[in-house]
Amino acid sequence: MTSIAGKTVLLTGASRGIGAFIARELAKNQATVIGVSRSQERLDQVCAEVNAMGGKGIGIPFDISNVEKLPVLLQQIEQLTGSVDILINNAGIEIYRAFQDYSLADIQSVLSINLVAAMELTRLVLPNMLHQGSGHIVNIASLAAKKGHPYDSIYSASKAGLLMWTDAVRQELTGTGVGISTICPGYISDHGLLADTGVAAPSLAGTSKSEDVAKAVVRAIGKNQAEVIINQNFVTETLTKLLFAVEQFFPRFGDSVNRWIGVTKLNQLRIENHKRVENFPKKSSLVR
Repeated sequence: MTSIAGKTVLLTGASRGIGAFIARELAKNQATVIGVSRSQERLDQVCAEVNAMGGKGIGIPFDISNVEKLPVLLQQIEQLTGSVDILINNAGIEIYRAFQDYSLADIQSVLSINLVAAMELTRLVLPNMLHQGSGHIVNIASLAAKKGHPYDSIYSASKAGLLMWTDAVRQELTGTGVGISTICPGYISDHGLLADTGVAAPSLAGTSKSEDVAKAVVRAIGKNQAEVIINQNFVTETLTKLLFAVEQFFPRFGDSVNRWIGVTKLNQLRIENHKRVENFPKKSSLVR
């Protein structure tokens, strides 16, 4: 097991959802957490929790969709703490649409935050890790990287890209002392992107909690795991893996499974729910 105590961890999307839980789990292991997010107020809250739990929290407000400015972010981090030992690419967004209804701006936004920013941050921190002969990168993907989700196609593409890119880089890093892991959560019921939609996950798909993902991240670093699937419990995770294997031979069978367990209907409901919120009278508290 590799210890993360005293290590400097760069965590994107740190201020809420899964990111906040990852920050707390890192704090339990006495890491220094450099949290990056757009919200200074939420970062301050998470950093205060990290400090109270035995770690060290430093928040840097930054919009990682500004990919071309990421070198400036890294320079700022290095001036504050020195080199980054562990990078966790957690920040992500989803936009639900029928594919023809996406705008170019939608596509660029999802791909920039979910995939390109992760690639660029890794490209920036990797040379120093290789020089030191140690370090770890964790990419938070999704089960949508394994089987495309209808009406969420750009998100699926971004996470599939993240998964395959990580797979390729892992092979390049063999023998260097630097590890890289992909975490593929299923539906997270308590916080994050699913909870934000206000639509419950299909009961047959299985749900997990943010805490499960956070613990899996720390285990993946400690054990240098290549890929981790998280979906409710051991039985559900095993069945999910078997299903993905079968779908490699019979893709249309996988399409039918998505319809049967309710993935297709879920994302249609997400679109409808989003439209209702957008069209709600401005006096409503739902409009900010």
